[in-house]
Amino acid sequence: MTTPTTPTPADTSGQLDVLRDELKTLKDEQRDRIRARDNLVYSLIVAIAAVAGGTKLAGPAVALLLPPVALALGWTHLINDQKVSAIGRYLRTDLAPRLSALTGADVLRWETAHRSDRLRRQRKGIQLGVDLTVFVLPAAIATGWYWASQPTNPALIAASVLEAITVLIAAWQVVAYADITTSHTITGGNQ
Repeated sequence: MTTPTTPTPADTSGQLDVLRDELKTLKDEQRDRIRARDNLVYSLIVAIAAVAGGTKLAGPAVALLLPPVALALGWTHLINDQKVSAIGRYLRTDLAPRLSALTGADVLRWETAHRSDRLRRQRKGIQLGVDLTVFVLPAAIATGWYWASQPTNPALIAASVLEAITVLIAAWQVVAYADITTSHTITGGNQ
């Protein structure tokens, strides 16, 4: 029967190097996903302007181009945001405890501290409203505007109904991923 041995300082140093590299890689990915996520808002603004201009030239059916674009950009935004949060959760719950055990110090405190203020739920609620306004509302307005134009093409009417259903599903997903109800009040330490 073998007994576990206490790591030597050289073993600890090697483990710290590996964990530090993992931390750097994850923070780089998190930063890149935040940049990509935030740039999707600008892409949607350009798409809205293009569709608005196109409706003046080609008529109300062009409005049906906006929902798929808005929803695709919105879904990509949502998934990037979810991955950013997942990385943060991994850093708080997995990597930080391992680093703390090796160093004997409480590490990565910012990963927990910035989530612990009393206004977090309010911010998350406002962010939910912004996400719905930016990514779902334009798609819903475009579909409604198309319907208000009294369309007659059955294929486009069917497409608009499918888009409206997709808009509702997207709204449901944005709300489901919002993480408003989770309380993250921290009483101390790295949780």
